[in-house]
Amino acid sequence: MGASVVQLTESKDHIQHTHRVFEVQKKAFHDNPTPSLTERQENLKRLKQALLTYQDRLLDAIDRDFSCRSRDESLIAEVMPSIQGINYTLKNLEGWMKPSRRHVSILFQPASNRVCYQPKGVVGIIVPWNYPLYLAVGPLIASLSAGNRTMIKMSEFTPHTSALFKELIEATFPEDLVAVINGEADVAADFSARPFDHMLFTGSTSVGKLVMRAASENLTPVTLELGGKSPAIVSPDVPLDDAAQRIAFGKAFNAGQTCVAPDYVLCPADRTQAFVDQFRTRFSEMYPSLRDNDDYTAIINERQYKRLQGYLEDARAKGAELIEMNPAQENMGDGTYKIPVTLVLKTTPDMKLMQEEIFGPILPVVSYGNLDEAIQYINDRPRPLALYFFGYDRSQQHQVIDNTLSGGTCINDSLMHVAQDDLPFGGVGDSGMGHYHGKEGFLTFSHQRAIFSKQKFNSGKFVYPPYGTSFHKMVYKFFIR
Repeated sequence: MGASVVQLTESKDHIQHTHRVFEVQKKAFHDNPTPSLTERQENLKRLKQALLTYQDRLLDAIDRDFSCRSRDESLIAEVMPSIQGINYTLKNLEGWMKPSRRHVSILFQPASNRVCYQPKGVVGIIVPWNYPLYLAVGPLIASLSAGNRTMIKMSEFTPHTSALFKELIEATFPEDLVAVINGEADVAADFSARPFDHMLFTGSTSVGKLVMRAASENLTPVTLELGGKSPAIVSPDVPLDDAAQRIAFGKAFNAGQTCVAPDYVLCPADRTQAFVDQFRTRFSEMYPSLRDNDDYTAIINERQYKRLQGYLEDARAKGAELIEMNPAQENMGDGTYKIPVTLVLKTTPDMKLMQEEIFGPILPVVSYGNLDEAIQYINDRPRPLALYFFGYDRSQQHQVIDNTLSGGTCINDSLMHVAQDDLPFGGVGDSGMGHYHGKEGFLTFSHQRAIFSKQKFNSGKFVYPPYGTSFHKMVYKFFIR
């Protein structure tokens, strides 16, 4: 049997499995539509224990999928935020679940208003390859805290992690509560077409449009966590040592394969060379070598590797200056998917790396004249998922924040806003819609049900027809002013 026939058969099996599990979860939600606080807490505790039990195996699986994934990066960006997210949710869930009392106008008294937070039903989560554990667990925490059933489509580009995470979930939860679906792109397409009660997708803007189009057929609400070209602004007076070190960390982490990685730097023209020099110094301190250094992560696969090399070749052919951060001057050409962080100067708008999200260890440095010019450069482009400003002058900080729009922002740091349990994470415009993390995650996966309640006495009868009475006129005069 040919490979294509085998893949077709496997895809058909995965799709049939998806349909069956969806129906099982729908029925389970119908039978228990409002899990108690205790049930939700127990589910989160079971997830936490499973992650701790499988921790070493998960780290190994991620490493295999990347051919070299820094163990510490996986701990910092996958395991630690997953565990801390569960801990934070357990601490606050009881308060989040309490109905919210709302004001009642005197016109409608005596009565009460409240908002109750109810589960939506069956939630679908589509996970990307760059952080395959955390970007599955983070949304799952939010979904379970809100009392939902959850189906998770893992990435086909992380087969070892996806298979192990499926094993973990099956050992921890019944399939009518949480289930993992694996398979190729056709399985993902079918998954996105299921009539979920809510769907969360993390990935590229182009695929996000396809997911949203599929969801629209079922009027499924979606949360889209996309990417884009996140800028890092170096102010005219910030110490370049500080800015370069923090930008280098944010760009080199996971070899730039992060949706909120600095995509390009806006640097004052008269400080560009000094920034490059400081960047080289700070990068070399963190990564004195690359090829056999387990701290420096590889590109996920050949397809992404060739895409990034194509960006570099295109930029070079169009006159860019490429500055490779390769402290030990190692041969990175054969036998590895590692690419040194490469600064790109003298960019032009027609270069591919200035048009597409880079999602790798390539960092264009664009010169600007004054801060207004840098702000205008950002505002002339699609709204980014993250924006980073490096400068200690508070008036400049406010100038940037007040005159730009991005999903999230760090002042004098990169990436770290994503790790804050009590900050919502999400995009705006081309970089996505909706939020999760912490309370916002609970709210995203909850139906906020408005309840107006009154008892035996009915004050409303005073405005019933027939109209035109003196009482009606008095009410209109009092409330319409």
